[in-house]
Amino acid sequence: MKKEEIIEKLKTLSLDKNKYIVIDDASLVLQGIIDEAIKIELVCDKEYYEEISWNSKIDFSNIEVKYNDVFEISCFPKDKINIIDYNGYQLMDIEECLNLKQKRNNKKDKKTIEKIDLYLCGKDNYRYERKLREKNISLIGGVDEVGRGPLVGPVVAACVILPEKFELDGLTDSKKLSEKKREDFYDKIMDQAISVGVGVINEKIIDEVNIYEATKMAMKEAIEKCEIKPEHILIDAMKLDIDIPTTSIIKGDLKSITISAASVIAKVTRDRMLIELDKKYPMYDFINNKGYPTKKHLDAINEYGIIKEHRRSYGPVNEYLKNHEK
Repeated sequence: MKKEEIIEKLKTLSLDKNKYIVIDDASLVLQGIIDEAIKIELVCDKEYYEEISWNSKIDFSNIEVKYNDVFEISCFPKDKINIIDYNGYQLMDIEECLNLKQKRNNKKDKKTIEKIDLYLCGKDNYRYERKLREKNISLIGGVDEVGRGPLVGPVVAACVILPEKFELDGLTDSKKLSEKKREDFYDKIMDQAISVGVGVINEKIIDEVNIYEATKMAMKEAIEKCEIKPEHILIDAMKLDIDIPTTSIIKGDLKSITISAASVIAKVTRDRMLIELDKKYPMYDFINNKGYPTKKHLDAINEYGIIKEHRRSYGPVNEYLKNHEK
């Protein structure tokens, strides 16, 4: 059911709409987060629940629910749920919907959970940090890396600890920022951060251990180089085996202001390295491609060969070496 269908179905109910709350997918459809719901789930106080004369069944959570047509209703204290008003109907708010889906832990909800989380973080990219601060954790390190895909140069990671009152309008994943904006944000982050650490793992080690392991090494090095040890680490996607509690966040550079800050520091640091390398080898156009396999870069490899900073284990470089073995 789409939004209009849900509203029409709700109008057919003989229940008192001030006594129930629309939850789960139906609530998300009405708030524009997802497009459709299979059924309409409701909750109400136990006293009101007992008055409803629908059929009852045991749901997958082993909880009794009453059902009628496309509706299911269960009892739950209204004061335990954060709600919003929608055209006179009470809806479970988006944060509560996310919590519900995470508790249910259904595989089918995985994409929806990710979409809700990304939506909420788009409105407030301090959510993860705030939850940690509510637990009296104040030294929160954000960790991100840059340089897994390029054919040349190191992989670089940064760990940034921001002050609680830090604000920087427009700060997000560094890849979504212009070079000028990244440079500006870099200076502001470095000026205001409680601590910053940078880890750099060169192309030789990348070739020896693979880029995934090298990325973890760079992240650990960045954390170790922070003069102040973080109490908790927020990491973009990766998982690290370290002696500090961590939270791995898919698309963390979009969701967490601390990871976004680390993304900027890592990106600017590595870009500056490639700009310097471009001065030595301008034919590869590193100033523009930053080591990624653009046509100009690949054509330059075929014409001029490779340099010591190229990653020998990467496809185009490895192929060149095989074709030019004596």
